Amino acid sequence: MKLIAWLDELSNEDVDIAGGKGASLGEMWNAKLPVPPAFVVTAYAYQYFIKECKLDKKIKEILNNIDVNDSEELHKKAEKIRKLIINAKMPKDLKLSIIESYNKLCNDFGNGKDIFVAIRSSATAEDLPDASFAGQQDTYLNIKGAEEVVKGVQKCFASLFTPRAIFYRVQKNFDHLKVALAVVVQKMVNSEKAGVLFTVNPINQNYDEMVIEGAWGLGEGVVSGTVTPDTYIIDKNNLSLKNMIIARKEIMFVRDENGETKTIETPYDLKEKRVLSDEELKRLSEKGILIEKHYKRPMDIEWAIEDEKIYMLQARPITTLNEEKNKEKKSSESMESEGEIILKGIGASPGVASGKVKILHDINEIDKIEEGDILVTKMTTPDMVPAMKKANAIVTDDGGLTCHAAIISRELGTPCVVGTQNATESLKENMVITVDGEKGIIYKGEIKKKEECPQVAPVAMGAPIIITATEIMVNVSMPEVAERAAATGADGVGLLRAEHMILGTGVHPIKILNEKGEEALVDVFADGIRKVADAFYPRPITYRTLDAPTDEFRGLEGGEEEPVEHNPMLGWRGIRRGLDQKEILRCELLAVKKLRNEGYKNIKLMIPLVTNPNEVRAVKELACEVGLDLENDVEFGVMVETPAAALIIEDIIKEGIDFVSLGTNDLTQYTIAIDRNNEYVARYYKENHPAVLKLIEHVIKTCKKHGVKTSICGQAGSRASIVEKLVKWGITSISANIDAIDTIRKTVARTEQRIILEEIRDGKNNK
Repeated sequence: MKLIAWLDELSNEDVDIAGGKGASLGEMWNAKLPVPPAFVVTAYAYQYFIKECKLDKKIKEILNNIDVNDSEELHKKAEKIRKLIINAKMPKDLKLSIIESYNKLCNDFGNGKDIFVAIRSSATAEDLPDASFAGQQDTYLNIKGAEEVVKGVQKCFASLFTPRAIFYRVQKNFDHLKVALAVVVQKMVNSEKAGVLFTVNPINQNYDEMVIEGAWGLGEGVVSGTVTPDTYIIDKNNLSLKNMIIARKEIMFVRDENGETKTIETPYDLKEKRVLSDEELKRLSEKGILIEKHYKRPMDIEWAIEDEKIYMLQARPITTLNEEKNKEKKSSESMESEGEIILKGIGASPGVASGKVKILHDINEIDKIEEGDILVTKMTTPDMVPAMKKANAIVTDDGGLTCHAAIISRELGTPCVVGTQNATESLKENMVITVDGEKGIIYKGEIKKKEECPQVAPVAMGAPIIITATEIMVNVSMPEVAERAAATGADGVGLLRAEHMILGTGVHPIKILNEKGEEALVDVFADGIRKVADAFYPRPITYRTLDAPTDEFRGLEGGEEEPVEHNPMLGWRGIRRGLDQKEILRCELLAVKKLRNEGYKNIKLMIPLVTNPNEVRAVKELACEVGLDLENDVEFGVMVETPAAALIIEDIIKEGIDFVSLGTNDLTQYTIAIDRNNEYVARYYKENHPAVLKLIEHVIKTCKKHGVKTSICGQAGSRASIVEKLVKWGITSISANIDAIDTIRKTVARTEQRIILEEIRDGKNNK
């Protein structure tokens, strides 16, 4: 049982040891990112503490049959548990381990002198891709001295049982005693400026934009929402500044001469001064892109700058991009008239809603919020979550896109405007207002919404869809975004990934098979595919069989037996794994068969990472065994993601396929020997490398000669400059990211028109 772990011993796979925050810091440290040094008091140490102090049974008894919606009961029981933990005597060996580790941190990074540290809670269920535990546990800044560090760790242990944390775990069905807490003890960055960076715009879901927020002093003001930060919108493609909002920053958090964290009034000359320069924005953006590439998903990153050096303090998945169904509906609403604008702020969660204003000056007023009200407060706290769930919309005086109100509102799908400066003063109790959570505008009275038009794909601000000979398809990573993807007017789904259907269950497919049987796993796949097939019917969708690397599977319940591979992207994945674990692939084929029998004739099947014609033959044989006819009933294709597949494409075609899809993300890295997630070489990763383009051209022209359709579903399919070449070579369809569909459609249309004009001109010249 390891009580202490240092960052160089941790990776993203160690959530059960170091919690979400600690594991992520270890991952960044070992990726050579600028992370301040730290050690972690592990989750085992917490469990050891609870067990040795005989607190587990007492905690269970206190929480038995708790009604978390009864605010008084919740607060009393939470306080009782926290007192038990804080007053307990820490086991000597654990206390000694913490003291020795702090002293080592001081010796290695403080020249032997006591250094200031930040003590941060890191729960084993926090910062997960499907749940945001924003503000659930505590952080203590500028702690100095071994004894004070021990006290801080014990306070963090107790913070696992705040009212807000208990409430949230009940809502998310987490077992209180199975959620452990690790504590990060990290060298303090005494920052001049700090804030948060989103690698995807969390408001409009624009994957081509990043959002950076910054304020003076320590970052606590931005994270807690007590400071309204500057907001910068960055174009992700060229790192240019697209837009910025310079906020009035009334207060800032600093470390005073006694080493204590203080809230002070911001010096007058800094209150409305821009926090970040263009150069700093560029440096932060570059770090953000590196981190997103490393984690392979959109990330929410805390940063700080001290003496012009950038530090990364935390990185976690953006948790509100998966729950867009209700928000998309709300965001698409438009108002009949602009109405009278009475207040403006920062749009923090999209949607439009009306209701009566209820102003909360104190948590004790929480019970006055009723269903359909507009909750107005200086800044929400985690204790207000029960009221936030009742509200039609939320408005705050303070905060930015990363404050508590913004994060929780996006998770709830509730319109929210933050950073209004004076909503609690200018709005009056029970007055009726309308909140536009995307534009950041508050209107007087109830503004009626326009009647929705009949179901027509709403692209380009309602403009008619441009018809192209080349089909424009869309990539879908998870079933939850199917309706949003369908609304682009795409001709179908060029790539429906299977991975999130499994990752969303949190359980390894083998464990599902062993414990619940084949039918249960078939249903997991069928239910996910069905959602997308329904949204697009009768437009075709292309289901790609499972392609999860071992490092992704290892984090699932039951994934402990997954092998540890030095480079999972070159390891046991794709169809090679599918054919090794035929019991899983069989369930995927049965799921497609089940849906075909239900009448879904718009499903196509595709297998990933093919390198050999034998793999195509083996899949066809397995499909035949389960009664799925890939010769006549279901269109069947392969991914071309390796130079091997591209060079022997004719041999693969001879096995009998209907289409190929070029996966340019992998094709690029395998062709030019670039790990696209390695920050040292990421700048050399280019999908338009001549060798990559030659392979793509060869595949398209060979397939065209044999009557096999071609598509592209990698990132290159979202780049206009490459799209022009694809159309000229004769590609059948292009599958792009949701946000790129309209741009790609226009690019394709212009290219097709240019080709036609050139042919006409050539014809005239040849006469």
